[in-house]
Amino acid sequence: MLTKKGKYGLKAALHLAALPPETTASGAEIAARNHIPKKFLDAILLDLRDAGIVRAKRGPGGGYRLATPPAQIHVGHVIRVLDGPLAPLKCASVSANRPCEDCPNLERCAVRITMGHVRDAMSAILDRMTLEEMIMFSRVRHPDLMYHI
Repeated sequence: MLTKKGKYGLKAALHLAALPPETTASGAEIAARNHIPKKFLDAILLDLRDAGIVRAKRGPGGGYRLATPPAQIHVGHVIRVLDGPLAPLKCASVSANRPCEDCPNLERCAVRITMGHVRDAMSAILDRMTLEEMIMFSRVRHPDLMYHI
């Protein structure tokens, strides 16, 4: 499940992705326009900056902007930076795998196997989708009817 931190981080990244190239936005502007608590957003933007997703500029005319074009920033990367692994359970995670204490047989655990499939499906979508595509979805009337051949 996406946490508020992940959701707000995506909203902030999308706000920046919608700006003209090299344009910055202040944290206060991003927070106000996206209904995000400013203090919480500051921590999120710091994490995104540390991960190289956004750049920060201080002083007059300063603010935040994306470090790379929106077409090069994958949604899965943003979510992992803010929320950690995509797997619904630690035992189904690829990068942070930890067996459950109550599991007698990790290899045959139907819950772990099923959650591994859920992780794979989420990853297949989120690691392919970019911020640019998310913006495009918000601009079309029926995004579910878009086909990619």
